Amino acid sequence: MQFTVTKTEDLVTRVVITGRLDLDASLKLENPFAFQVATEGGPVVVDLSGVDFVASMGMRLIVKNARAVQNRGGKLVILATDPNVIEAFKLAGLAEIVPLYSTFEEASASALSRAAS
Repeated sequence: MQFTVTKTEDLVTRVVITGRLDLDASLKLENPFAFQVATEGGPVVVDLSGVDFVASMGMRLIVKNARAVQNRGGKLVILATDPNVIEAFKLAGLAEIVPLYSTFEEASASALSRAAS
């Protein structure tokens, strides 16, 4: 599992996670993820396009931080392309809490829409 964070020109925080977002990875990411994402409250895209498996703890990590971002006036969305990852979020009913997009452009536009409204 790898984890990188960058800012776009539009000040969208892009968090890229690659590998498996299983229990072990979720526990390792919990504090650094929250520090990078939830402390600012701006627009955030969690890029899971390089993830082929997400466990319930991984989904919990994302939803927990999405709420923290929302409480600070921002919006967190997910970029996911793997059918298994998309299906996991949908089956868990979390796609309605944290929107899923298939391209970075769509995800970024959605994350920025919160700031415009």
